[in-house]
Amino acid sequence: MTKFFMTLARAMAVLGGVVLTAIMLLTCLSVLGRGGNTFLHWESFEALAPGLSARLLETGIGPIGGDFELVEAGMAFCIFAFLPLAQISGAHASVDIFTSYMPERFNRVLSALWEVLFAVALVVIAWRLYEGMASKMRYGETTFILQFPIWWAYGASFAAACVAALVGLFTAAVRVMELATGRTILVTGEAGA
Repeated sequence: MTKFFMTLARAMAVLGGVVLTAIMLLTCLSVLGRGGNTFLHWESFEALAPGLSARLLETGIGPIGGDFELVEAGMAFCIFAFLPLAQISGAHASVDIFTSYMPERFNRVLSALWEVLFAVALVVIAWRLYEGMASKMRYGETTFILQFPIWWAYGASFAAACVAALVGLFTAAVRVMELATGRTILVTGEAGA
């Protein structure tokens, strides 16, 4: 079971990485286009090469329309796509100054408590994303520039949040089982293994 959830978490992280890479490329191309457009509109460049400037501008050099809408939708998905791997591998930020001096049993109780609370939070987030998606579908809301349905972004985030919630529930169950049995089932920092 652990192998299945680890594979699922890694697959989501890879998918999130692909989307994040696409977002970065989109942003870079848009910034280059905006810079090129500005350069081609400079009076000094237009004076040096008036025909070239006009021809290049006619090709459509400029920012990518709606780039911020795509970045906004893609980043929401990426955040939820990376959560499962961070959750199952124990890669969330933690401060161990106090707990490093506590007995192992105390740390197991604390770990189980946090995992259960985080799993509940992930389930609530997935539920609210579903409600938001259903609302956007009902009212047919679209983005301002590209006019794509807003529920698409909610749907992608909801799917990734569902995987995060499943992995969170699994991790919480494992930590509670570890607390009950006293043995280690899921090793923290195991994502690269």
